[in-house]
Amino acid sequence: MAKKSKRQQAGGTPATVALTTADVPFTLHAYAHDPAHPSYGEEAAEALGVSPDRVFKTLVAEVDGELTVAVVPVSGQLDLKALASAVGGKRAAMADPVLAERTTGYVRGGISPLGQRKRLRTVVDASASAHPTIYVSAGRRALEVELTPTALTTLTTATLSPITRP
Repeated sequence: MAKKSKRQQAGGTPATVALTTADVPFTLHAYAHDPAHPSYGEEAAEALGVSPDRVFKTLVAEVDGELTVAVVPVSGQLDLKALASAVGGKRAAMADPVLAERTTGYVRGGISPLGQRKRLRTVVDASASAHPTIYVSAGRRALEVELTPTALTTLTTATLSPITRP
């Protein structure tokens, strides 16, 4: 039997390869994607039977012209003002989706905070620390990775800050 590469062993995405390379424990969760579902994050929570407070979406914003990643629970919305404040900026706006995809190397609905093409400043909502594990995109639609909030913040060199509004 042929030996599998780290990429094949890890599910084949840059996010899972980054986790495997860093020797971080994680669990992959795949589900059937429904293109008609209005929300990728809510779809993941429903399909996996997990509280939307534990499933986090990865959003790319521009803070004072610099791309910044925000990781927030799907049960809430990104507070752009709080994100700007968390990184010492004045003004934040959502990034152009095409620019976000090109910069991260992922497609919308599958952007992971891990293994991005270009490492961006990252802020994870402080609510993540209330859970033993959280779910984030594994780098493609319908594939989530479950890991500890500490592992996520360590690997992304993220700041924890309250950046979500209900």
